[in-house]
Amino acid sequence: MNQFDENNSYETYYTPYEEPEKPPKKKSGFWGKTVRFTALALVFGLVAGTSFSGTSYFFDKYLNRGNETGEEKSGADLNIAQSTENLVQDMADKNEIAGEKSAVTDVSSIVDMAMPSIVSITTISTTRVRSFFGYTQEYESEGCGSGIIISQDEENLYIATNNHVVAGANTLSVIFSDDSLVTAKVKGTDPNSDLAVVSVKLSDIDQETKGIIRTATFGESRQVKVGQAAVAIGNALGYGQSVTKGVISAVDREVTVQDESNGSSVTNSLLQTDAAINPGNSGGALLNIRGEVIGINSVKYSETSVEGMGYAIPADAAIPIIKQLITREVVRGSDSAYFGASGVDMTEEVAKTYNMPMGVYIAQVVEGSGADKAGLVQGDIITKFDGRNITAQEDIEKLMQYMSAGTTVEVGYKRAVNGEYEEFTVEVTLGKKN
Repeated sequence: MNQFDENNSYETYYTPYEEPEKPPKKKSGFWGKTVRFTALALVFGLVAGTSFSGTSYFFDKYLNRGNETGEEKSGADLNIAQSTENLVQDMADKNEIAGEKSAVTDVSSIVDMAMPSIVSITTISTTRVRSFFGYTQEYESEGCGSGIIISQDEENLYIATNNHVVAGANTLSVIFSDDSLVTAKVKGTDPNSDLAVVSVKLSDIDQETKGIIRTATFGESRQVKVGQAAVAIGNALGYGQSVTKGVISAVDREVTVQDESNGSSVTNSLLQTDAAINPGNSGGALLNIRGEVIGINSVKYSETSVEGMGYAIPADAAIPIIKQLITREVVRGSDSAYFGASGVDMTEEVAKTYNMPMGVYIAQVVEGSGADKAGLVQGDIITKFDGRNITAQEDIEKLMQYMSAGTTVEVGYKRAVNGEYEEFTVEVTLGKKN
């Protein structure tokens, strides 16, 4: 034992160890010794037998002893083999499922499959600028975007893109995945959904390019879940096709954007992803891990103040509109439709100032026209036309260019009743344009 004394000097004390007394051993008789000997013999036999069996199995298993002679396996061996095969199959199945659900690191196979369906779009537009001295000058500006090959007929190849990519363009060029360039034209647009279709004459595409490009495969965007992998392909910044990857951050995300040309606002339900969608990606594809198009990218909706928030128009919402843009034709001449009401755009700013709904304020109704017969009057505000949201007179005119005289359309409008605006719907039969 160690401790300090009164002078704080270290002293050691030793306490001798006393061995405890052992209890007296009992003498075992003859039968006790016999039982212990028998038990030890049994244990030795079991250990030796197990060791020999394990050694024998090891040599048979890994040195192929006996297998080459065509000897049949015992029942125990067959059960082990079957269990191993089942385990391997189970592991393969689990890996396949896990691979589909886990983070995707290599998307090269997805890109190889989808890239021939993606194109780059270049536009040239004319911009008019009023100078300080009152003169108007015109400048040519070049824009870029992306597109997705969706179908073809006997004469044309059709490509889906965004409306804001082609809006106001004087000329269009399409560059395919093999870098070949052809001219294109706008087939149809839908500003509310920010969708458009451009067409390319098949005769303008050489045979080698035709052998490379193909139409895209669309998936069901309603089956998309938050957290699933997503791959975006597009003509980022006009440098050519590039690839980014991420996950689906949200579905059915309502996003409102303002049309700078008329100040109106449009709200659409979109897919949100953290895959980078940069200027030039507009009109490109958002893909799932099977290489199916689940959305059409749109930088118009992307946030500029934060990172990791890109948006795409869901495929399920886009396909019906795209099909309509492809099939409808502009009606010309005496068969053109006539509505019979003209108005003033109620932009968001004007609507807030006068506490009125957004839409088209009817300033004049022609007597005897379809609008007049349907009961529309001055002061009504048109908000929907043929099922589409209306924010400007131009929206009505663009829809009517594909309608012929005698077509009946549903028109939604708001009318002031006792100081409050109430919503109404009426059917209007379009007349002939004189």
